[in-house]
Amino acid sequence: MKARAFIAALLFTTGSLMADDWPQWMGPQRDSVWREDGIVDAFPEGGLPVKWRVPVGLGYGGPAVANGKVFLMDYQQTYGKVENQPDGRRLLDGAERVLCLDAQTGKPIWEHVFERPYNLSYPGGPRVTPTVADDKVYALGAEGNFWCLDAATGEVIWAKDYRKDYRLDTPIWGYSSHPVVDGDTVYCIVGGEGSTAIAYDKDTGLEKWRALSAPEPGYGTPNLIDHAGRKQLIVWHSQSINSLDPETGNVFWSIPLKPGFNMAVMTPRLHGDYLFASAIGYVSALIKLDPSKPAASIVWRGTTQNAVYTVNATPFIKDGTIFGCNVETSDLIAVKMDNAERLWMTKQPTIGEGNKARHGTAFIVRHENRYVLFNEQGDLILANLSPKGYEEISRFHVLDPTNEAFGRPVVWSHPAFAQRCCFARNDKELVCVDLAR
Repeated sequence: MKARAFIAALLFTTGSLMADDWPQWMGPQRDSVWREDGIVDAFPEGGLPVKWRVPVGLGYGGPAVANGKVFLMDYQQTYGKVENQPDGRRLLDGAERVLCLDAQTGKPIWEHVFERPYNLSYPGGPRVTPTVADDKVYALGAEGNFWCLDAATGEVIWAKDYRKDYRLDTPIWGYSSHPVVDGDTVYCIVGGEGSTAIAYDKDTGLEKWRALSAPEPGYGTPNLIDHAGRKQLIVWHSQSINSLDPETGNVFWSIPLKPGFNMAVMTPRLHGDYLFASAIGYVSALIKLDPSKPAASIVWRGTTQNAVYTVNATPFIKDGTIFGCNVETSDLIAVKMDNAERLWMTKQPTIGEGNKARHGTAFIVRHENRYVLFNEQGDLILANLSPKGYEEISRFHVLDPTNEAFGRPVVWSHPAFAQRCCFARNDKELVCVDLAR
């Protein structure tokens, strides 16, 4: 009996140690890889068990999961109508909230509420996933209100107001860049002359440095990489893609790469000695990084007949193949990284075969040797992706699309994968789905 108890305790402890958090945009290492074990190989015929559902308000930003808590931003609308016009702003009155919930039950722990009128195109809530680091939560609202909160209580530790502090106008589609924390610094995309990128002390909010100028800051998140023997902060704004010294903000290198409509959205992807970025307007580039020093050069730029052009969802690169959702056709496309050749394309995991639309979206996360996709229809999909093709294993409808884009219903929010669960949201509810084997 003692031996059995010991083995059971050991198995429980080992399983617990292999559980993981999802404390920020694209996961613990910001690479869209889910590293937990004990996950189902295929979904059961009757569907996946739903652990809980809780009501939430408007929002595009996904949840973060850390230390047994779920953190999420939403918007509680009190006046106005959510109308999605790409070329025009809409007025809403209401309050932004940062919510903290118990990850096991969904029960509320605390909330931070801030009255904030909106004047945005696609005004349906905050865009940013909270970042959790060292018992603090960093949350950015759609109109540029940036908070550092105590993760246990929700109390404000420090705050910034981008519009007021830097005399800025909010970008037409709202502030959308997720805060990146490394060491004692939080890196943010802000905007303005000489302040497109800003580094703050993560504990005090004191500004360490500011860098870069651009007419628009873009909507993407910086990528902090280790290459050529040192860290580099990769910032893509509306004019160029840039490498900065994370300690000083000094520019290592800069390459012109101007996305259509200033929509630098995806996080530039590192793969070996290469960096990939793409956007609307047939803007796509593979950049070769110098292996001996911080320097870079263009390998190729995409054309209308090759590469992939992503907007809402950052593509995934595996063994020299780029997998991404194409803005013009809504296909999931596989592309050879070395020459931009398209290998295959399918609408099955995005908007469905036989349908026509633009901006079709599926967020891609790798788990072990297969992929987990969450698409704009609210479906969670297990699939194999390879240079040979797309092979769907299982599909489960998690929640309904409650927003709208180009006349069709969508949910454009990246889920979190933690505690062997998927945490996903739309504009009405946050859902926890059990994926344990």
